[in-house]
Amino acid sequence: MTKKNLNIIDGVKIIKKNVITDDRGKILHMLKSNDEEFLKFGEIYFSYVFPKKIKAWHIHKKMTLNYVAAYGKIKLVLYDDRAKSPTLGKVQEIFLSNDSHSLVVIPPLIWNGFTSADDNLAILANCSDIPHDKLEISRLSYDDPKFPYDWNIIK
Repeated sequence: MTKKNLNIIDGVKIIKKNVITDDRGKILHMLKSNDEEFLKFGEIYFSYVFPKKIKAWHIHKKMTLNYVAAYGKIKLVLYDDRAKSPTLGKVQEIFLSNDSHSLVVIPPLIWNGFTSADDNLAILANCSDIPHDKLEISRLSYDDPKFPYDWNIIK
């Protein structure tokens, strides 16, 4: 995992996770019930993103997101527009992959989106603290002028 933009959004955690490798393959840890950052189990889902496609922007009112790259390379972008946040107006870019395996914990009310960081399919896993509820999520287009971010992708 590398960070192009060193602005860390208040409340976001990036945690290096264990990787166990042998001649048969790898085990990539994500989240255990006794991890400090574990709140409770809501659901696990996998979000596929095709090359040169963008899944942005969305914000959860109640859900805490726990993201890892399940496959491929992912560019995850966060934007903080919380009125009383010390990082109001900040953008954070985080690159996730199996080569540098990390968990990103995103609290509620942080806008986020992601794309494949190369020309291949990527899969983002989320182990959220509540089940998906379409009433607690809001979405805006990746190119909405609200966000001071250019995805730099040929659409």
